Amino acid sequence: MSFEPQAATAAWMNTLSAEELELARAYTTGNHWLILAGLIVSAIVTWLIVRSGVLDWAFSKISDRWQNLRVFAVALLFGVVSNLIALPYSIYTQWYRESAFGRTSQPLGDFLSQGALGMLVSSVLLSLLFVGVYALIRKSGKLWWLWSGLFVGAFAALALLTLSPVIERMFNTYEPIPEGEVRDAVHALGAEAGIPADRIFMYDGSRQSNNFTANVSGIGGAARIAISDVAMDEASLDEVKAVTGHEIGHYVLGHVWRSVAVIAVLALLGFFFTDRTYSWFARRFGGTAELSDVRGIAVLTFVLGLIFTLAQPVLNTFTRMGEREADAYSLRTVNLPDALSGALIKTAEYRYPLAGDLEEALFYTHPTVENRVSSAMEWKAKNLGSSEGE
Repeated sequence: MSFEPQAATAAWMNTLSAEELELARAYTTGNHWLILAGLIVSAIVTWLIVRSGVLDWAFSKISDRWQNLRVFAVALLFGVVSNLIALPYSIYTQWYRESAFGRTSQPLGDFLSQGALGMLVSSVLLSLLFVGVYALIRKSGKLWWLWSGLFVGAFAALALLTLSPVIERMFNTYEPIPEGEVRDAVHALGAEAGIPADRIFMYDGSRQSNNFTANVSGIGGAARIAISDVAMDEASLDEVKAVTGHEIGHYVLGHVWRSVAVIAVLALLGFFFTDRTYSWFARRFGGTAELSDVRGIAVLTFVLGLIFTLAQPVLNTFTRMGEREADAYSLRTVNLPDALSGALIKTAEYRYPLAGDLEEALFYTHPTVENRVSSAMEWKAKNLGSSEGE
């Protein structure tokens, strides 16, 4: 009897109960609406900061002779104040709602303490970034948007190369995978791809999330593959191998460099449209600062955020492309399509698996679980027939 990929895909999807699908649908649809809600909250925060004059006050305290210091201080104050104003919304979306849907078990106190650390780290990094951007606005004239886009790309690459592993360790503990067959199998896969064993970790992802996940980050010698303890606890040996193969695919195929390039291009386009629209938005928020004036950073970041939100389908397209390629790499090198499908089914609880093509194109950073399982089953039909691993 021949193997039918469509029937096999349907069988996998039927392992999800109606209740599980209903919960995933509600959670995912809510996430879509939060995109609009986030823009509204961002507009309110921007309006409050502009009207309060707090950035004008900070600006007046530092002499013109220290322009870069003034930009850094104002940007830092903006980062802290904007996060504090939006804190109730952040608590609702990132903790209360996640808890209600069973996506996190993190105590509120730990969420707030980690949020404070995250706010400090992100505010400092963004302040450093804006020191460069405002310097380019002042010195590059009409082409500031071009040089700023390139600067953002270089900044992103540098952050991934030097800061990503350091920052991640501020929030989670990364340890070698415990001795046993799982570690041996994962290390063997890494060795085949030229990834040293000391660059493969397990981390306590359950501290923040109950999601079944793994990731790859960093560049070159700073790159590392990390598997959440949630995945380690819930997955079979073959599922861990399939997921590890997927993450190794991201590493081997150089997807991080594609991400840097996409970020640079989107930043360039974002700055270009900001250059054309900043004055209009500034008037609507009641701001009087020119584009080159750091006192207008609240309006500048709102416009950039709006543009990046509208461009999200484009960014998602590139991300989904990378996910498909990483799946294909796992299938090609690990040869476990059923195990990969089983692991993917475990992600359906926080990403509705049966979304249509339009919803996937607009909102999904990953192909739907149904589409990914279908690809795995089609690969199985072409390469393994009815039995896996032969």
